[in-house]
Amino acid sequence: MAYTTINKHTDYFNTKLYTGTGSSNAITGVGFQPDWVWTKCRNDSHNHNIFDSVRGITKRIHSDTTAVETTNAESLKSFDSDGFTMGTQTNVNQNSGTYVSWNWKAGTSVSGNTTGSGTAKTYTGSVNTTAGFSTIAYTGNGTTGHEIPHHLGVSPSMIIIKCRSNVESWFVYHKSMGNNKDIHLDTNGAEGTATSWNNTTPSATTWTMSNQSAINGDGNTNVAYCFRDVVGYSKYGSYVGNGNADGTFVYTGFKPAFIMLKNASSAGTNWFMHDAARNPSNPIGYYLTADNSTVDQTTDLFDITSNGFKQRNSYANLNDSGDKYIYMAFGQSLVGSNNVPCTAR
Repeated sequence: MAYTTINKHTDYFNTKLYTGTGSSNAITGVGFQPDWVWTKCRNDSHNHNIFDSVRGITKRIHSDTTAVETTNAESLKSFDSDGFTMGTQTNVNQNSGTYVSWNWKAGTSVSGNTTGSGTAKTYTGSVNTTAGFSTIAYTGNGTTGHEIPHHLGVSPSMIIIKCRSNVESWFVYHKSMGNNKDIHLDTNGAEGTATSWNNTTPSATTWTMSNQSAINGDGNTNVAYCFRDVVGYSKYGSYVGNGNADGTFVYTGFKPAFIMLKNASSAGTNWFMHDAARNPSNPIGYYLTADNSTVDQTTDLFDITSNGFKQRNSYANLNDSGDKYIYMAFGQSLVGSNNVPCTAR
């Protein structure tokens, strides 16, 4: 695979804070036209709202519920050259509400037919191989061995899937858990042994599924967000907690601008979401949780360093002794030996 160079993370990912107006609200300053926008109200208990250019404007799903995709004409009304425009819907633009939006760029359209076992189905998507990210909208065929193209060029490190047409949990594949386990974005449960991925590690072209209805029900429509490691920009890994305020250090190879992590070992622990826009200096305190609608919380949790992050707590959600934590992180700047042309690893 050819080498790629990322000069700054804000070419492909950026966090944007904004204030709601209750009327049409053009949010600028993202730095690019986003293809995936994830928003959360920080000062009120509204659902998370997730939009992407493949499903199209006004179509939203919520990371904290099992609900089907809904269409609201006053939610995200357009993807713009430097951001996006929100309508009057309260979840995304309440007057005087404070919001955070996480934005990713894909941009190259893809389409075709699924492969593997069962009836082939059409799919559409958008991909950015430089940034290691794709969105794929596909239809299930109800057959174990159904294979879906992801277009990343190497095996995905993480895949997040939501059934759009049925009330189902979000399913997450993470390389640190392996191909015989899954975990759910909308719950605080632990990883579980499962056949969701047909005990098959994703290849450089496709990922494989069982006939699990939440990700491959016959005729069900689904959306998948696929990611691969890109040196100096993104990292999907795991660490073991030590239960100590002088906590575990996690090496990413860059200064993280966004981190989402989950205790995979223990139930009752949330998906914590942090970013440098809400937390411009250490210790990192502000956090939201992907699996519920609570407002911004603040507790001194960890430090972001030039090449990773270090836990400063003994909380079960982040650093319990002996527990395994999975994470995804996107870079704030290139540092050290990673400040070179990069490829997946």
